[in-house]
Amino acid sequence: MWIDTHCHLDAHEFGAESTDIARRAEELGVGMIVIPAVARDNFDVVRKLAGGLPNASYALGIHPIYVPQATDDDLAELRRQVEASLSDPRFVAIGEIGLDFFIPMLCEPAMREKQERFLREQLRIARDFDLPVLTHVRRSQDQVLKHVRQIRPAGGIAHAFNGSFQQAKAFIDAGFHLGFGGAMTFTRALQIRRLAVDLPLESIVLETDAPDISPAWVHPGRNSPEQLPAIGAALAEMRALDPDAVRAATHANALATMPRLAALLG
Repeated sequence: MWIDTHCHLDAHEFGAESTDIARRAEELGVGMIVIPAVARDNFDVVRKLAGGLPNASYALGIHPIYVPQATDDDLAELRRQVEASLSDPRFVAIGEIGLDFFIPMLCEPAMREKQERFLREQLRIARDFDLPVLTHVRRSQDQVLKHVRQIRPAGGIAHAFNGSFQQAKAFIDAGFHLGFGGAMTFTRALQIRRLAVDLPLESIVLETDAPDISPAWVHPGRNSPEQLPAIGAALAEMRALDPDAVRAATHANALATMPRLAALLG
């Protein structure tokens, strides 16, 4: 099956369609959608959504874009909820966490410091509970790597990867897989396409980041997990492989980076 390792199926852009979208994606061969949380107020939302779908699981974390309004109590609550969720087979990772040094407000010194503090605490939670992390690395690959190397969670995914080959190798050496999706379908995205072709296939997982990062044939419209098979086929064409080979490899890679997902799928 295809596995969408990063999809915000709870986003307001989907309205009341989330269940129908997941069903249509399943009919197209998307056997699992991982739904990461972004803030304390949607921990229960993603848990409930994933629990009501046969082809969904979830992660818990505080996204860097939501760090400005987050509090230390939110971190404490995340730790409590992670511990309580270990009995839920659909809980598979810590995420979405990381650093964002693209948005100007988040680049201010005080906010950079707060982002890094929140990232470090969430990496500690992942390490303490032996969970992988789904990391946001927008213009922050080296900084995220620094903290990952120091705290050493149980692997994870560098989501929407757009770094250098050297950074890619560093994440791989740290036990991470690299997430690729709609961005690589644009012919002008030369660096991402080179990475998608030249990196070892065993280092790649597929994702949509829906409703964002639509593939070229949907842009600028709303992305959806229904697009994942076509995104996978695009990667197969770029690498001169059969789509079934890409599907099998990226499926295995997703299970390798998220052992609880492997247990869920049996």
